[in-house]
Amino acid sequence: MKVKLRIHKKETRRFHLLLFIILSLILFFVLSFLHRKKEALPEEKKGVSQPQVSLIPSSFFLNEKREIIRGGRTLTDILRPYDLSAEEISNLRKEVKPVYDLSKIKAGQELRIFSSQDGKLISLEYDIDEVNSLHVWRKEGEFAAEIRKIPYDYTVRMIWGIIEDNPISAVIKENERSVLALDLADIFGWDIDFYSDLRQGDTFKIIFEKKYLLGEFVGYGNILAAEFTNQGKTFQAFRYTYPDTEKSDYFDIQGNSLRKEFLKSPIRYNRITSRFSRSRLHPIRKVYSAHYGVDYAASVGTPIQATADGIVTSAGPRGASGHTITIRHQNDYETQYLHLGYFAEGIKKGTRVKEGQRIGYVGSSGESTGPHLDYRIRHLGKYVNPLAFNSEPVEPLRTEYYEDFKKKAENYCLCFKAPLVIYSLLSNSAIQSW
Repeated sequence: MKVKLRIHKKETRRFHLLLFIILSLILFFVLSFLHRKKEALPEEKKGVSQPQVSLIPSSFFLNEKREIIRGGRTLTDILRPYDLSAEEISNLRKEVKPVYDLSKIKAGQELRIFSSQDGKLISLEYDIDEVNSLHVWRKEGEFAAEIRKIPYDYTVRMIWGIIEDNPISAVIKENERSVLALDLADIFGWDIDFYSDLRQGDTFKIIFEKKYLLGEFVGYGNILAAEFTNQGKTFQAFRYTYPDTEKSDYFDIQGNSLRKEFLKSPIRYNRITSRFSRSRLHPIRKVYSAHYGVDYAASVGTPIQATADGIVTSAGPRGASGHTITIRHQNDYETQYLHLGYFAEGIKKGTRVKEGQRIGYVGSSGESTGPHLDYRIRHLGKYVNPLAFNSEPVEPLRTEYYEDFKKKAENYCLCFKAPLVIYSLLSNSAIQSW
């Protein structure tokens, strides 16, 4: 017992000694830090009180206001309450313009304004697009600015499902949002008409990015790979970014581009109410006549997109056809968009448009029983059935990158073949590294 007691006392003495050394070191560093802080401060002058040094950053005291830019409001209107004269706002524009032209800020976008407690402007932020953000702040009596990348965090997820009603319902069933289904339709929009070709029992698989900002979900990134089986035929898409140009596109496993000269449809996900026909009972005139287009029923204001690159040859009222846009394309093709409610900004005769560009909005102008779009295609002056029309694909994957592409695409295929087993074994970082 005595031996054990001596050992215990010995260990206790060691513990106390170690604790004393640690506390001494902590005290030494604290005193050294305070001494350095004192030396760094200016010497006190007799009879003059020195300003107190605040350990709390001034940014903690800034007021933040998030303002949605309304149509017709100018930057002067927005910044007038922040003790800025018209001359100062003009200088702000000039000093920021080499970085970004503030006249380009868009209605509907958010402007974040930071001001001091007395209401003076300190800085502002404006998201230029989904990737870049403009930051403006006061610096030595002037304004400085820079464009920064928005610091998103990305995770990768995979979902798969069966079409029972429509893709939107199927995606929502997997606890994702409807926009993901629309993005999926955009990828396969050259091969599958999501308004007429879908069947109950069709299946899909999607590997995609989710975006977070400060831990909050803010939207989707890119779809990295997708598979869609429609009426027994399987389509695959793999996103590939060229290392030299950083341009991205979707290809099938053989390296063929999914993009073609024409999109399958001018509207994203709506139902067909009337098809191409040489003899159809006209809903208003009650006589049989040819119907050279496809009618897509949609609510008023639904966006309409150009199905291919081209030049607008006419845009205006056209009798029974209502507000109509006609676009001329390569190889003697022409598309027509009838019964529009109104045109998109800048759409007029002579305007060049890109495939997928918004050109107008659904309405019910002309001889129409309700809001819809009548979409037509002509080749060499003759009408073509849009639902039976198959356009040519654009350029395939560049051959020098095919081996790199194939390796990455095959890894995604492993997930498609056994999603429940393989995907559960793969981390987000593993998928992203492909």
